[in-house]
Amino acid sequence: MKVVVKIGGAALEDKAILQKCAQAVVQMAQDGHQVAVVHGGGTALTRTLKLLGKTSDFINGLRVTDAETRDVAVMVLAGIVNKSLVAAIALAGQPAVGLCGGDGGAFRARKKQDPGHDLGFVGEICFSEPRWIRAIWTEGGIPVLSSVALGADGQYYNVNADQMAAACAVACQADALIFLTDVAGVKQADGSVMPWLNTNQVAGLIEDSVISGGMLPKLEACTNALKHGVTRVRILPAAQAEILPLFYFAKLECGTEVLRA
Repeated sequence: MKVVVKIGGAALEDKAILQKCAQAVVQMAQDGHQVAVVHGGGTALTRTLKLLGKTSDFINGLRVTDAETRDVAVMVLAGIVNKSLVAAIALAGQPAVGLCGGDGGAFRARKKQDPGHDLGFVGEICFSEPRWIRAIWTEGGIPVLSSVALGADGQYYNVNADQMAAACAVACQADALIFLTDVAGVKQADGSVMPWLNTNQVAGLIEDSVISGGMLPKLEACTNALKHGVTRVRILPAAQAEILPLFYFAKLECGTEVLRA
């Protein structure tokens, strides 16, 4: 089984949770699955930008990215965050290879258009070449992908990590895409977690302002993955990452399963 796991939020900031996520990923690989990891790192990026005297603006959950912010994003996401995750997976017992979308031309980006706003160097994936991920799998490794990719203009673009994960899952023809995050799942208006929702419900939840901020690109990514052949998509709390290897074999009581309508 091919599985893409996206790790983001507090899981990348809390060493204990990060190691728990790494152990779950390694367990899946040792069970015989081909696992690729895509990660975010927005908190670390915001922290580093603040140290440099820069603030961040967000539009529909996406960080407005000028050239300087983009350069810091490459440094932080493809650098320390990526290598910290590679180290955590290695500590859990499996070799990992860190890369970004620009390495080997694995993922190409184009400037993301947003009506009425210029997001700067924010990209969306327009081309993928999964042979490098397959090569790492063939050698028994776990690919760890940061969410920056090259454009046709030779510029790096900051790509939303959820959308990078969906693009990776589609490119690899993954059986499952799992988001390990710092939220319990998709929440209803009363704050309770929805055990499941289908893609037709998403627009209504956005219109009613039940879903906003960072959950917008996440559910857009879920919808895109399901529309392009990924069989299962689930959002799970990273703090309970130990249940990840049971994903296909047991009924999970936490998180939200996103279903194709």
